[in-house]
Amino acid sequence: YREFGKELFMKSVPHFKELKYIRGRANTMIGIANYLKTTKDEGLIHELDQLASTLKDAYLTNNKDGWYWFESNMTYDNGILPLSLLCHYEVTKDQESLSIALESMNFLTDKTLTNGYLNPVGNDGWLYQNQDMALYDQQAIETMAMVLMYFKAYEVTKDLDYIKKMYLSYQWFLGVNSLHLPLYDHETKGCGDGLQPHGVNRNQGAESTLAYWISHLVVLKAMEFEYEFIQSSDLIAAQKQAF
Repeated sequence: YREFGKELFMKSVPHFKELKYIRGRANTMIGIANYLKTTKDEGLIHELDQLASTLKDAYLTNNKDGWYWFESNMTYDNGILPLSLLCHYEVTKDQESLSIALESMNFLTDKTLTNGYLNPVGNDGWLYQNQDMALYDQQAIETMAMVLMYFKAYEVTKDLDYIKKMYLSYQWFLGVNSLHLPLYDHETKGCGDGLQPHGVNRNQGAESTLAYWISHLVVLKAMEFEYEFIQSSDLIAAQKQAF
């Protein structure tokens, strides 16, 4: 499967420059960064830099009057945008990418991680500058993006606060949300297709179910990282006391 995946990936490379939409570019950046974790490829680093430049340009164009975002509005899959620049920084150590990623992530957090739970931007109106945010319908893919974003922020900064925000975002699936209703179905192992004003969308599509399970696996991985971090911190403290 690894070789087949690599073959498909390499066939897509010539088309990267044809990408027009910011989320398509961001998702491609994440894919390139993951590929570069196992394979050194200067050509793909260049492709990653080029894509990152388009996101940074979009941010600098729209970042004004207290609006720290890549577009004039917030729509869907928002966490993917800061996440892609965190991935770029992880590969290249580009400080501008890190700065924009953290600033935009904090802005997204201020808008959506409120009242003790995650309120993803609703798709019935989205969020425009100087307007109220649409609360519904909330989508599972948005929550997955937040989970991935916060975990990557922890990997890059080692700030445990991002682990807390990641876990709080994940709990949206389990009922820690504006309606206090779980979207994950323990019986079917599927996930509802969003949170609507009067309840959960009972359809359990592939996108929402994958969004839950990807988030679940990321949380499990984060718990391992956190345990290792705490264990190493305790060891260092014990060594200091010994001397």
